[in-house]
Amino acid sequence: MAERSFAREVQDLRLGAGDEFRGEGILAVTKALLQSGVGYVAGYQGAPISHLMDVLADAQGILGELGVHFETSASEAAAASTLAASVNYPIRGAVTWKSTAGTNVASDALSNLSSSGVTGGALIIIGEDYGEGSSIMQERTHAFAMKSQMWLLDPRPNLPSIVKAVEDAFELSEASNTPVMLQLRIRACHVHGSFIAKDNQKPKYTVREALENPVRDVNRIVLPPASFMHEQDKINKRWPAAVKFIRDRGLNETFPGTHSHLGIIVQGGMYNGVIRALQGLGLADVWGDTLIPLHVLNVTYPLIDEDLAAFCAGKQAVLMVEEGAPEYLEQALNTALRRADINTIIAGKDVLAMGGEYTAKVLSDGVRKFLERYDRSLVPERAPASAPNFSALAAVVPPRPPSFCTGCPERPIFSAMTLVQQELGLRHVAGDIGCHLFALNEPFNIGSSTMGYGLGPSSISAMQEVGAPRAIAVMGDGGFWHNGLLNGIGNAVYNRHDGVVVLVDNFYSAATGGQDILSSRARPAGRSTNHPIEDAVKGVGAQWVRRIDRTYDVPKMLATFREALTTSAIGPKIIIASSECMLNRQRREKPLVAASIKRGERNVRPRFGVDEDVCTGDHACIRLSGCPSLSTKPSGDPLKPDPVVAIDNDCVGCGNCGEVSEAAVLCPSFYRADIVSNPSVWDRLIFRLRGTIICWLQARRDTNRLQIAV
Repeated sequence: MAERSFAREVQDLRLGAGDEFRGEGILAVTKALLQSGVGYVAGYQGAPISHLMDVLADAQGILGELGVHFETSASEAAAASTLAASVNYPIRGAVTWKSTAGTNVASDALSNLSSSGVTGGALIIIGEDYGEGSSIMQERTHAFAMKSQMWLLDPRPNLPSIVKAVEDAFELSEASNTPVMLQLRIRACHVHGSFIAKDNQKPKYTVREALENPVRDVNRIVLPPASFMHEQDKINKRWPAAVKFIRDRGLNETFPGTHSHLGIIVQGGMYNGVIRALQGLGLADVWGDTLIPLHVLNVTYPLIDEDLAAFCAGKQAVLMVEEGAPEYLEQALNTALRRADINTIIAGKDVLAMGGEYTAKVLSDGVRKFLERYDRSLVPERAPASAPNFSALAAVVPPRPPSFCTGCPERPIFSAMTLVQQELGLRHVAGDIGCHLFALNEPFNIGSSTMGYGLGPSSISAMQEVGAPRAIAVMGDGGFWHNGLLNGIGNAVYNRHDGVVVLVDNFYSAATGGQDILSSRARPAGRSTNHPIEDAVKGVGAQWVRRIDRTYDVPKMLATFREALTTSAIGPKIIIASSECMLNRQRREKPLVAASIKRGERNVRPRFGVDEDVCTGDHACIRLSGCPSLSTKPSGDPLKPDPVVAIDNDCVGCGNCGEVSEAAVLCPSFYRADIVSNPSVWDRLIFRLRGTIICWLQARRDTNRLQIAV
C-alpha cells in the first residue's frame, strides 16, 4: 500500500494534443513517457522518485491500453537489466530509481549496457538529492555518467522543460546509440505547473514484435574483441553524434543580459535558484529576465566545448554554479577555455559551498560574493539583518533526530534488544537501510554501521569468532528481498556464521513509501505476494529460525533474543519479527473506521493511559520505548516533585508502553481504556453500572479516610 494514491491524477494522463496538463513534476514525467511512445517501464522505489513508481502503478490501466509493459523491479540492478530489450530492438524503454545508492546497485548492468550501446531509446530517470534530509551518502551521478559515457540531462525545474527533456532524451539516445540519464532533484519531482499536452503514442515497435522477430548481433555483446570495439565506437561515433544532436537541437540555453562583461553558467536544475538569487539582488525579475547573461546546461554531460567558449569569450569573469562535490563541471570548463586560449576568470566553489544542497540562501550568498569580487557596483547595499539568529536558536532548542512513528512495531524489537543487552552484556549490532536504522538515535543508541540495502547480515561477516559474544544484524523485509536473501542469509549459511540476524517484517517496503513486496499480506492485482520470509530463509539452508507474529509482545521478543544469543546451535540464528507497519495500517484503517462511524455502526478504539497516583516518575518507560505519544506533566502532588508520565492523543493503542513496563518489571501504572463510538444499549448500561460502582467505592473510601483537624 503506497503512502498516497494517484488514482484521480492519473486520469489526466489521457489528455490529448492542445489540452493543458496541470500537476506535479512526477506526473509530467509520466505523461512525457506516454507521449514519447515508450514500450516498457521498470524501476525501484526510493525518494525522490518513489511517487513516479506509484503513479505508474496507479496508471496500469492506461499503460495497458497503449501496450506499455510496466513492472516494479526487485532491485535497481533488475530494473537496469530490463533495458536489455533496447539493445537489439528499436523499443523505447525507461527505468527509474534513487541515485546514487541505486546507481551503485545497478552499476554492473549499466556498464554492460553503455558498452554494447542501444538501438531503441533507453532512458534512466535518476532521483538525486543533496539536502541535509537526504537518507543516503552525498555522491553524484555525474561521476558514473562520465565513467561509463552515458549522457546526463539536468533540465530546468519547470514542467515544459522536464517534458521536453524526456522527449529529447529518447531522441538523443537513438541518435547516438547511447543510454541517457535524466536527473531530477526532489524540488523538480514535486514542482507544480502546467504544459500543453500531446497525444499519447503507442510504441512504434512493441515487445511482441521483438519476440516474433528475434535479432542476434554478437558485436553487441560485451565479450572480446567486441568490448574493445565498443570503446572505439563510443569515442569515434557515439560521442560526436551526441555532441551534434545537442548543438543542432539547442538543448542547452543561453539567456542574454545587459552586463555582458560577466556571466553565469548553471546546471539546468539550479536555474530557478539562480534566478531567485539574482532577483534578490535586483538583477532579474520574477519572469526570469536577467541582467547577467546565463548559459543553462540542460545537458551536463557531454559538455559542448565550443558553446562554452563562445559564451565566455570577452567576459571578465564567469561563475560556474555546480551543485555537489567535487567540481567536475568547473574543471571541465577550465580545460575547455585553456584549450581555446580564452583567459576568462572562472569562479565556482571558491565563492559557493563545496558540497551539499544549493538552497536559495547558499546561491544568494555565492552570487553576491562573485559580484562583490568582480563588479561591486552591481551589488546593492545589504539591508539590516532581520533573519533569526539560527545559531542562538540551536543553543536553546534541542535537536530532534528522526525516530520511529507512533506505534511503530519496530520500537518493541529494540526495547527487547536493550533489555537483553542489560542482561547478557553489550553486543556488536550492525544496521541496515530502512526505518530500523532510527534505533541509532535516542533512546536506544543501538547500531554500529550500515553498509547498504540488505547488507546488514553481510556487514557482520568478519565479526565471527567461536566463543566470543555473538554479533547481531538487523535487516528489513524490503532489504531482504532486494539484496539480503543471498548476500545476507545465503552467505551466512554457507560460511556457517554464528551471529543473530533479526528480520523486521512489517509487510511492506515501508521506508520507500509502503510499496508491496513478495511477503506482503495484500493481494494487489497482477502481482504475486504472500510468500513467507520463513520459507525463503529455510530454502537457502537456515536451520535455526524463529518467527514472532506480534512484535509488541516484548516478553516474547526478549525470550527469543535470549535464546538466540545463548543457544549452542551451529549456523546463523534467524529471528523474523512480524507486525504491520503502523503508518500503513493507519492509512488503511482510518478511512474504513470513519466510514463505519458515519454509518452509525459500533466501533471500539483502544487507548492507553497512566495512573498518576501510581506512576513514580522515574520515566524508565520512556527511556525503553521513546514513543512520541509519551510525555511528562506535573504530578500535582507536592510529595512527588518529579513529573509523571502522560499519554497524549496521538496514541494509536499499540500497547507497547505497557508491554515494555511489564517486561522490564517497572510499574503497573499503565492502563487500557476502550473508546466506543455509536455505543449499543448494552454498552450504555455497562457504562452506567461501572460509574455507579466507582462512585460508591470512592464515597466509601472518602468516608473511611483519616481526617486530620487543622
